Amino acid sequence: MNKIINLYKKYEEVINYLIIGGLTTIVGVGSKLLLLFTILDQTDGIQLQIAEIISWVLAVLFAYFTNRIFVFKSKVKGKKQTKEAFDFIKGRIFTQLIQMFIMWFFVTLLKLDSDFWVVVFTLICQVMQIVLNYIISKFLVFKKS
Repeated sequence: MNKIINLYKKYEEVINYLIIGGLTTIVGVGSKLLLLFTILDQTDGIQLQIAEIISWVLAVLFAYFTNRIFVFKSKVKGKKQTKEAFDFIKGRIFTQLIQMFIMWFFVTLLKLDSDFWVVVFTLICQVMQIVLNYIISKFLVFKKS
């Protein structure tokens, strides 16, 4: 048991980041499905995009506050916290745009649009986002001053 506790303490930030990431995914996917299965129509392109945007915003807000408190343990307040939140959102927009570009390039432009390739590139993008979001959060957003 002590080995597990020692391993957790050694890698606490990364472990907490992965746990929060899993919960963030649940918030994003859960809110999207909840919207689409209750008040929005998934067959309407505009309503589908509204669900995508709302679920992304909810996931990013959840991720910011939980990463701030449980992963990076930020204590900044006031204007510094506003800047921190803005930098966090900018980082998430940046990685989302990279994901969108990768999906467009491989799936749309190169026509690798079979279910297999969509899943492959989606998984590649998810790993890329996890790694880049962690780097951005650790070194640019929640950096220790």
